Amino acid sequence: MPGLAENGPEPTTPRADPHGDPFLPTRFAVPTRPATFLRRERLAKHLDQALLTPLTMVNGAAGAGKTLLVADWAAGRSVVWLTTEAADQGCGMFWAYLLQALRASGVPLPAEVGFPADASRVDHTLLARLAAGLSARDRPVILVLDEYDRVTDPEIAEQLEFVLHHAGRGMRLILVTRTEPLLPLHRYRAAGAMTEIRGAELAFTPEEAAALLELHGLRLPVHAARPLVERTRGWAAGLRLCALAAQESPDPETYLKEFEADRTTVADFLLAEVLKQQTPQTQDLLLRVSVLERFCPELANALTERSDAESILARLHRENAFVEHLGHAWYRLHPLFGEILRAHLRVRSPGLEPELHRRAAHWLRRSGSLAETLGHGAAAGDWEFTAGALVDDLAIGQLFTGLRSDDLAALFSRMGPAGTSPAMDLVRAARELSRCDLDRGQTHLQRAEQSLAGQQMPTGDDEPGSAPARLSCALLEALAARLTGSPGRAETAAEAGEELQEEVPTHLLDEHPELNALLLTHLGSTRLWAGRFEDARAALTAVAGCSGGASTALPREESLGHLALIDYLNGWLGRAERKALAAMTETERFGLPQAAGSGIELLVLAAVAVDRNELGQAQALLDAAADSHCAMRDPVMEAGRAIATARLLLARGNTQAALAAAEPAVVADVVSPWAKGHMALVASAAHLAQGRPETAAKLLQAVPDDQVACAVEAARAQLAAGKPVAAIHLLDSLHPEGRIGPAVTVRASLVRAQAADGAGDWATSRRLVAQALHEARRERLRRPFLEAGPWIRPLLGMVPLRGLAAGWLTPGLSPHGGPPRPDDQPPAPVVEELSGRERDVLQRLAQMMSTEEIAADLYVSVNTVKTHLKSVYRKLAVNRRHDAVRRARELRLL
Repeated sequence: MPGLAENGPEPTTPRADPHGDPFLPTRFAVPTRPATFLRRERLAKHLDQALLTPLTMVNGAAGAGKTLLVADWAAGRSVVWLTTEAADQGCGMFWAYLLQALRASGVPLPAEVGFPADASRVDHTLLARLAAGLSARDRPVILVLDEYDRVTDPEIAEQLEFVLHHAGRGMRLILVTRTEPLLPLHRYRAAGAMTEIRGAELAFTPEEAAALLELHGLRLPVHAARPLVERTRGWAAGLRLCALAAQESPDPETYLKEFEADRTTVADFLLAEVLKQQTPQTQDLLLRVSVLERFCPELANALTERSDAESILARLHRENAFVEHLGHAWYRLHPLFGEILRAHLRVRSPGLEPELHRRAAHWLRRSGSLAETLGHGAAAGDWEFTAGALVDDLAIGQLFTGLRSDDLAALFSRMGPAGTSPAMDLVRAARELSRCDLDRGQTHLQRAEQSLAGQQMPTGDDEPGSAPARLSCALLEALAARLTGSPGRAETAAEAGEELQEEVPTHLLDEHPELNALLLTHLGSTRLWAGRFEDARAALTAVAGCSGGASTALPREESLGHLALIDYLNGWLGRAERKALAAMTETERFGLPQAAGSGIELLVLAAVAVDRNELGQAQALLDAAADSHCAMRDPVMEAGRAIATARLLLARGNTQAALAAAEPAVVADVVSPWAKGHMALVASAAHLAQGRPETAAKLLQAVPDDQVACAVEAARAQLAAGKPVAAIHLLDSLHPEGRIGPAVTVRASLVRAQAADGAGDWATSRRLVAQALHEARRERLRRPFLEAGPWIRPLLGMVPLRGLAAGWLTPGLSPHGGPPRPDDQPPAPVVEELSGRERDVLQRLAQMMSTEEIAADLYVSVNTVKTHLKSVYRKLAVNRRHDAVRRARELRLL
């Protein structure tokens, strides 16, 4: 190292310490950096500030890379290095070594500074002369004291601060330490005279870790290194030891992901450098708190059954002994240290771990930390306590909704069939019903109800009585009623739930708004199934408008989805679409799993898309609903799926498949009037499309009169059967009271318009079609016009109806803005989408093939071809072969 001598010859250098032993030169040597050392520029630049401040502290845990960082920075600089030792606890010994380090590095000291003769003390005059000598230097001495945490004598710290203060610009002190030094750091910080690099800054980033691994011959992308950094918290020694071990593995990348910390050299390092350096009492505390994710002194005392945790934890944190302070007196262990301690605990004290979890669970239960209570109760295998904590806290709804629903489901999946208590049966019932397993769910629910009826749950400080359990029963009863389509059962459960909420502590209801939200959602769904739309709307609206954040996101989504279905059934497409889209955002914004709810909003959007003749979009939405593997499969959901699917098939001209889809096996305790009505409506429309108006009309006769959409379809069937008077009579007898939307009223107007057209009253027909176009345009409602039949084509081509239909139902006006030329006349819309076989016939028709040739080419009978031709003519609104081909080309079907 270059000499630091200034102005004159050096004094005689002592050759021995105050005890007469020779100085150890290794303590003055800058540590050598290994070949795999990674220089981190961000830390080196920060350390450059040490040249500008009197004091620098590099403070981190064992193996954090402190010493090598400073040694690398010191390379090529004039630096005085001293590695302190625990044996230097006498003031004289410490200063003898420090003075020798200065002299060995070539720093000239005035002869009058002298040398400590007594290992236990040092004369104040020596310190004053040393400070004065340093202050007179033109360039500051950079002094590094490595492993300064070994210096525990407050007198030495006081003397060092004296020299540092009075040396002024002549000295820059760098302390490398595991603990906070006993210097007045607050004064240096307040004056801006201190540079600090701490553990968080010393931690490796994923990018740095990947670079370090590459130096060890391991090429790992940054994203693959990230989990290792998270597990080690970027701890330098841990990363290096893992890299060395991975070099010996046949699959290094897998090793770095899955290594068992207690079986590595990392464990050896931490046990030797951290655990075994502690007192037996501290070791015992560390081993016991290793079962905890986080802990405070009171919780640690509960596990050790002592009362000394507060001082021990504070000291361990100060010493950077891999105990991290989280604030507010809470701590946690470094992840790797915790893994190793748990493994050590199992070896040292077999069988103690479950008891520690049990103690932690009971302490946390009293402190009100439910999530941690459940985790430790489950780890202890005490399922009666764990299920009781969940139920007594009124948190059973969290098994269905919220950010922790998946975690809770996984936790209680470990609960076996052994053991029975009302709370355990309720949790089992909730798990089974959440998977729509009615048989098992209702068996557990009945067992819980019988237990609660036969005995009162004990009351006391830990358990608030049986009211939470009974309220949980009411929630599960409402869910079971929803799954079975039993409105009466749901009403009974809701009434019981309302009464029980008066007996439950208010703070529990405030902490768990999801319970009442779920209860009302189930009630609203069963009311909807029963056709009581307004009563359903009242319950569902209350949930849709409730607060509660993520905990009530799922019931809000479901309520909005059901409200959207009500709007759709009443014919309000725009309202239904807005509510369905709002429903989708409820769980998305909290990152909840897509399969958490019923997904009914997707079915509503699909049905809306069908009415708008956006058939591709409708299919995509139905596919998304099918792929979502939604947890909730209730009668409302199944009926909604069947209706949307059948209407899409009907729109595509696949009448047979539509008829099959309209007859699902929806199992329910009661028949839903709207589900029955809409199934009959789809079936009727299918028969009407097949040219059987009488069958279509007959299907709708059994539908109650309050099903307005069905009555309108029945009128259309009567009109198709040649009974216009009966059709109009049906429409005149309807009294919708203003709650019916355009999807119904537009169809009714078109039936009246067709009847007027058939009677020769063209003015009335045009007026009614214009009225229908006005209403439909706002909703982009196309299917009623496409289903109306050939009679509407001439009307849509007339002024002003052509303008009302242009752009959304038919092509627009002439590009020049004037009336369309004859060849610009907009083609009439397709009445229905052509089936695959009808397209086959149409393609051969365009090839000028005869009916007999088409039949032979398709291997079908001539009569079958004629049936397909009639259907093609009707759907394209034409009467002749040539017109069918021309129309198909206009629509780009050929």
